[in-house]
Order: sequence, then structure tokens, then C-alpha cells
Amino acid sequence: MNEVPMPFLAQRVKNPLYRRLLALLKVGFALSLGLGLSACSQGQAPSFLLFDSYFPSWLVGIFVAVPITLVLRVIFIRIGIDEVMPLRLLTYLCIVACIVMAFSFYYSPR
Repeated sequence: MNEVPMPFLAQRVKNPLYRRLLALLKVGFALSLGLGLSACSQGQAPSFLLFDSYFPSWLVGIFVAVPITLVLRVIFIRIGIDEVMPLRLLTYLCIVACIVMAFSFYYSPR
């Protein structure tokens, strides 16, 4: 079999507007990778001093977020939102993750 290699996407696109959009997407992807890796230069992970030992801030955030999410679940059940929610487990996990991130953002010692 004689297979011809597929050309790159930029070579297949003829419209100059789409070529420019593709170039912007490539630049945006490269910048997002750079921004994501810029946090790696931090000296150590943010932590709290509790009971004479250091706990990571995300762990303390989980201890705060789970009871708040349980209270929200009771409220959702009483309102009736919980019955119509698709993917309940995923929804509550996302609520926990949002509360943990907010806690880490606002109460991190750094």
C-alpha cells in the first residue's frame, strides 16, 4: 500500500481568516502552557500550621468544603433541586472542588 501522508491542518485550510485563527490558537496554547508551568517555581506548597504540624491548604479546604456541601445538599433536597439534577455525584464533587479552590485562594497564607 502506498499511503500519502496527510498535510498539516494549516496547509489544508485555504481561507486566510481561518489560518489566522489557527495561528492565534497555537499561540494561545503555547502561552497557556507557559502560564501553567510558571507556578512550578514556587518554593514550597502553601500550608497551615495546625496542631504543631503543617497541613496542605487543599486538605484543610476539603475539611471545610465537605460539611458545606452536605448542608447545600440538604437545602437542595428541601427546595427540590436534587430530584431533577442529572449526575448528582459529579455536581456535588464540583461544588466541593469550587469551595476548596475558593478556600485556598482566600485563606492561603501566601
